[in-house]
Amino acid sequence: MRSLALILPIVLSLAVPAVAQTPAPSAAQAAQRDRMKSCNADAGSQKLAGSARKGFMSDCLAGKAAAPAKELTPQQAKMKSCNVDASAKSLKGAERRSFMSTCLKG
Repeated sequence: MRSLALILPIVLSLAVPAVAQTPAPSAAQAAQRDRMKSCNADAGSQKLAGSARKGFMSDCLAGKAAAPAKELTPQQAKMKSCNVDASAKSLKGAERRSFMSTCLKG
């Protein structure tokens, strides 16, 4: 018990300077870490994986802006809307084709 009481202060006195010597990250390192967090969150929200994620992360970290999303034509928007409705109704086969045809006409 006595030896523990003698050793503990010695160990603590050696550990404190080691922790105190860790330098704070520079402004550039902090900015890079923030950029990495942001790019990683964006890649996750886009559900990217594999080479697509790697390419996205490379471009994002390099500061290259992603290409703006292409606007849908009115026909594409209508098709997308009808497709979502058909999926929500769990339509398959001939029922889905009939629904899509009716939806796209009107």
